[in-house]
Amino acid sequence: MLVNQSFPSTLRHGALAAACALAALGLSACGSSDDDGPATPALATLDGQPPQVVGHRGASGYLPEHTLEAYTLAINQGADVIEPDLVMTKDGVLIARHDPNLIYSTNVESIAKFASRKKTVLVDGASETGWFASDFTLAEIKELGAIITTDATRPKTYDGLYKIPTLQEIINLAKSRSTGSRTVAIYPETKNPTFHRDLGLPLEDTLITQLTAAGWNSRTAPVYVQSFEPSSLKYLRSKGLNVRLIQLIDADDYDLKTGKLTYAAPYDRPYEWTQAGDTRTFAAMVTAAGLAEIKTYADGIGPWKPYIVPVKGDLDSAGNLKDLNGDGVVNYADARSQTPTTLIADAHKAGLFVHAYTFRNEQRRLAYDYNGDPLAEYKQFYRLGLDGLFTDFPDTAVAARAEYLKEMGR
Repeated sequence: MLVNQSFPSTLRHGALAAACALAALGLSACGSSDDDGPATPALATLDGQPPQVVGHRGASGYLPEHTLEAYTLAINQGADVIEPDLVMTKDGVLIARHDPNLIYSTNVESIAKFASRKKTVLVDGASETGWFASDFTLAEIKELGAIITTDATRPKTYDGLYKIPTLQEIINLAKSRSTGSRTVAIYPETKNPTFHRDLGLPLEDTLITQLTAAGWNSRTAPVYVQSFEPSSLKYLRSKGLNVRLIQLIDADDYDLKTGKLTYAAPYDRPYEWTQAGDTRTFAAMVTAAGLAEIKTYADGIGPWKPYIVPVKGDLDSAGNLKDLNGDGVVNYADARSQTPTTLIADAHKAGLFVHAYTFRNEQRRLAYDYNGDPLAEYKQFYRLGLDGLFTDFPDTAVAARAEYLKEMGR
């Protein structure tokens, strides 16, 4: 379903202006030096190619996430890759939702016929009340409409208008938008794999079957598969999935007074570690030993971006956080970015690429020293050698990449 013609023109800009920056999946970088001229500066990415822009749940800053419309918009804005999080329906179909609980991203609560399916369950050890995809057939899922999530300031105009797609529909879209000069890749995540496995609805075998049927089970296929749970990735590899695999690395929050990440359930460690009594946190994954372990089963890491550029607030004489922007609230927008860590270099040394998440344009999502300019944040990460990033606003990421590549003589 290609709906870009119905979008306002302001949502379609970016792709043409940044066309020379599109170098998806190993295509040559834009531009090169003349034989007699100075050498083009090398990029600091693992493979020397321009960083990848991943449409996080599509262009989810503009349209309801995980819909064909949001994915189409991301492609139109120049994203190299579109990201579907995968959960399973009652009848065994992989669909794109960030959460098994449909209350967060659909209008299920407003549909009277499904009222009796509301329940409370444990998802990765945390109690959630709502409606769960595993209690719905695909036909019933298709009765729901997707809604904007994440930020209350985002437009609600399209809420309920767009349907929830299957993985197969997303594969079909990516293929239909790939041409000889451009490949659109997909970046599925196995969401809550232990939860699904315990329900008797494991995600992995179905994912392998569909990618294989699509002709996309190879190292060069336009596919990345990600998960927070190592066992999901290890299982995929053991069963013959040959695409690139990425270990996601989470944390609960950040302490603005100390500039340190914090760890609290269920975001402190992979849920399989919790079940096994393994007391390590995600922080163990960014150590030299942790990266070496990840390299045995994956090709890259997907860390939350404060693992790369920490943030920290300013303190007054009493030790309280300062309201730097004077809006009466002390939050992330009052923190300053700190000296970058060595994580990208450490991962590259281990032979792992790095795709960080999640980049957003809203002012409250930007550290104080970026002066309200999301381009400044993107370009800082690009300069550090980041191999790719997840963004709710692909047009901004593509524009920043074009500026960065021009800066690098590309």
